[in-house]
Amino acid sequence: MTTAEKDDTGRSDDLEEAAATFAAARPRLFGIAYRMLGSSTEAEDLVQDVWLRWQQCDRSTVLNPVAYLATATTRLAINANQSARVRRETYIGPWLPEPVATEADPHLGAERGEALGFAVLLLLERLSPTERAAYVLREAFDYPYRQIADILGASEVAVRQLVSRARKHLVAERRTPATGAEQNRLLKAFVNAARTGDLATLENLFATDVVSYSDGGGVVTAARFPLVGATRVAKFVTAIARWFWVGADLEWTQQNGQAAVVLSRDGEVFAVITVDGSAAGIDQVLWMMNPAKFTAIATAR
Repeated sequence: MTTAEKDDTGRSDDLEEAAATFAAARPRLFGIAYRMLGSSTEAEDLVQDVWLRWQQCDRSTVLNPVAYLATATTRLAINANQSARVRRETYIGPWLPEPVATEADPHLGAERGEALGFAVLLLLERLSPTERAAYVLREAFDYPYRQIADILGASEVAVRQLVSRARKHLVAERRTPATGAEQNRLLKAFVNAARTGDLATLENLFATDVVSYSDGGGVVTAARFPLVGATRVAKFVTAIARWFWVGADLEWTQQNGQAAVVLSRDGEVFAVITVDGSAAGIDQVLWMMNPAKFTAIATAR
């Protein structure tokens, strides 16, 4: 074997090892990116960018590959989150996270399910990108504060403050969520009442300050503003019952670790609906209808 052939073989072995290392870390990297961006499509693109950087870097100097990859992912996600916040200022109507079928992708919530549900992702949108990163790394992946500080290039004291502020914000803005079984019951009761236009049942299911968010992205017909209040939301749901559910096939699934229903006509998904509930009843109704956000669901199906 010539020197050139040995060099080529060595590079090939090194790249295979790099690919194996990246593949093992990939579920966690995607989990970080998705929780930071709320978009499966953007998270996939970001993880692909990390892979390219991993190929091109001097890996012989990397003492902890997984830590290196997590750091690269988090820092890119902070930058991407800043850009996404600017884009969402001109988004048509309410913006909702892109659903991810956790039944089909168990790795997404395998370590810890925190910062994955729709209501929490919406609240995370109100945090600064750095606060969000600190919270995600700590609550979803249980990173030590010292390691989070290294990833963010901040002091450990500053990181503790970031996580504490994020926790307080989420607790203050949300009631204690219902159990998974109760969320499932509330969703099924809502769908049954919504399909028949049962105004009284809908009002009884809702918390008095329930909010309905419809994300059509300006592509399909959807409410351009959040609707607030049990009576107002119930009347809206009743009014659209005459056409919204006609010819719809329902598939009960787990999206983002919570009960959801996927609606399709002729095999094509046109909506994903879920609710967020508490002891007060249904606090939020989320209608995800932007076709661009069904990529992950189509892949899972």
